[in-house]
Order: sequence, then structure tokens, then C-alpha cells
Amino acid sequence: MHLSYWELKNWFTEVDYTVVGSGIVGLHCALQLRERFPESKILVLEKGLLPQGASTKNAGFACFGSLSEIIDDLKTHSEEEVIQLIQKRWQGLQLLRKNLGDAVVDFKPYGGYELFLKDDDSAYAECLQKLPFINELLKPLFRNDVFAKEVDRFAFERIQDYVIFNPYEAQIDTGNMMEALLRKAVVNGVLILNQVEVTSYQEKVDGVQVALGDFSFETKKLLFATNGFAGELTNNQVKPARAQVLITEPIPNLDIKGTFHLDKGYYYFRNIDDRILLGGGRNLDFEGETTTEFGQTELIQDRLEWLLKNVILPDTNYTIAHRWSGIMGLGASKRPMVEPLSAHVYCGVRLGGMGVAIGSLIGKELADLV
Repeated sequence: MHLSYWELKNWFTEVDYTVVGSGIVGLHCALQLRERFPESKILVLEKGLLPQGASTKNAGFACFGSLSEIIDDLKTHSEEEVIQLIQKRWQGLQLLRKNLGDAVVDFKPYGGYELFLKDDDSAYAECLQKLPFINELLKPLFRNDVFAKEVDRFAFERIQDYVIFNPYEAQIDTGNMMEALLRKAVVNGVLILNQVEVTSYQEKVDGVQVALGDFSFETKKLLFATNGFAGELTNNQVKPARAQVLITEPIPNLDIKGTFHLDKGYYYFRNIDDRILLGGGRNLDFEGETTTEFGQTELIQDRLEWLLKNVILPDTNYTIAHRWSGIMGLGASKRPMVEPLSAHVYCGVRLGGMGVAIGSLIGKELADLV
């Protein structure tokens, strides 16, 4: 890096807090640090042109878990752990709305729906059977039933007779959310540098030496908010998980409104700007999708297109406009990792595919570790 005196002085000298990652977690962390330490110098480093992982690449679901996801989580986590997870996701969504405002993020409380394909009899039967139990489990948190059985009114095909409706789900505009967060950070005096990658760091007695290739600088505290890219940092307690997404061109008279889940949340779709956005399919190739490489595969794109044509938009003419992917951070536990790595280094990672819901809260908790 060929830096001038001015660049070194203004950006890389007397840095109090360096946050790695400018996504939902990183920016909420920086804003919380600013609130706690008004006079501090806060630097955010982002290796991408825009937030690199999933913050600008997600589907914009303001959700906390579909019925089948919650039932599935109860097979590997205790009831108390699952309730805590849902509570954190719900609190995180309220914090995001409070911080940015519903109008800014285009918050639309259309509710969420879970569909079951005709050949998915066992999962369908299990969800209907356990629905009352899950509602009782969540009643202390929501004070009402969360899930209800409803007849499909959207003319989907090849699905079971009933869908599961959740009135507490909503959709947001992911682009608006991240643009607003970036603006808020800049207004609050947070320095953000893009296309800068931290290659290593070394703990010192009173701070951390941070290497950016062949250039290094000192910071008092270093906070990692890199989620799916945090594998080596956390001794592989965080695994990357790629999510593939496609979106159609605008469809005249599109009547579908809401957030929709299929197959334990492995597939999801929604309406946006008269289009259908559809993503998922990681369960077709877990090994292949455990990657930090962006891109699409024929196997998963073919399945997404099959669902679009045969289930979501039967008898409808549409064109696919665009495809992309994002990188999530998963692990053996769905509990996020928010912890010190050493005396001056901290991480807030492993969001379990729930970054929109939980990211703002994890950012705050990460800053509060300092």
C-alpha cells in the first residue's frame, strides 16, 4: 500500500477500535462503540466492494424460524436453547426496526407461510401434530399463537392441502437496510474502508498489530464480524454455507405477497417489486455448498427453476432476470459465537442463516464485550 502522510495520519494512526466486516453485525458494532465511546477513533475494514458475505445478498426475510425449522432445531438443541434463539432473533428484529425505522427498510408485515410438497407427507404430518406444542412453547414470548393452519390462497401447485401461517413474519428491503446502516455509520464519524483485507494480526501488550498485506498498523482493540469467513479465526467452529438465489423480471398482476418457506427452510421465496425472489437448495449438496466461493451450480439452479415453474408460478409466463449467491456462517450449534479470542481481540460470528434477524443484536453484544 503506497500511503501518503495524510492517509496514514487520518486513517491508520491512533486507532481505538478496528472492526473487520461492514455487514449488519460490523456496522451495528461500530455504532454501539460510538455510543459508548463518543471520542474514539473507529475504523471498519471491508474486503469487498460492498459487504462481502450475506448482508447485501440475503432475501430480506424478517423471520425467526419456520415451524419445521423449529421442530428440527429441537432435535439437536434443548427447549430452553431453542426459545433463547427465537427470543434473540425477535429482539434483533425489533432493534433493527428501532435503529433504522420501518419506512427506511420498507418493512412489510405480510406474514410468513410454510408450504409442504405433496411427496413430503412425513414432515407435513409432524408439523401439524406438533403445531399446538410449539405454540405453547412460544406463548410466553409472543403472548399469542404463532402458527396456524390455513388453506392456500395463492394457487400454488403440488403442495399439501394446508399451509402454516405466521403473522409475525415480515419482509424488508435488504439494499435499503444496508444503505441506511452505511449512511448512519458515516454520519456518526465511523471510518469505512472497502476492498481492504486483513491478512493477519499480532497481539501486543497494549493493543493489536493488524496486517493488510505488506502494510500494518496498530489498534487498541480488534473486533471480527466476518461470519461465514471466520473459519480459521474460530478453529473451524464456523463453516461457510453458500446460498444460491434467483429473481424474475416483473410479472404483471402478481398476487403473491409474503415470505414463504419450504423443506425446513432450505428453500424460501418472496415477492419484491412485482418479481419473485427464490433461493436455497443447499441441502442438495451440503459438501459442495460449504464454500466461501461465490457462484451457482447447475444442480441447485435446476431445482430452483423446477420449483418456480411447477409449484410457485404454474401457468404463468416469467423470465429469470438475475442470479447471485451469498455466504452464511453455520456451525454445530445455532448459538452465535460472541466472545473474546484474546485480551484485545473479539468476534461476533456464526449467525446460522439468521443474519437479518439477529445481526443487529450480535453487533451490539460484540461491542459490549470491550
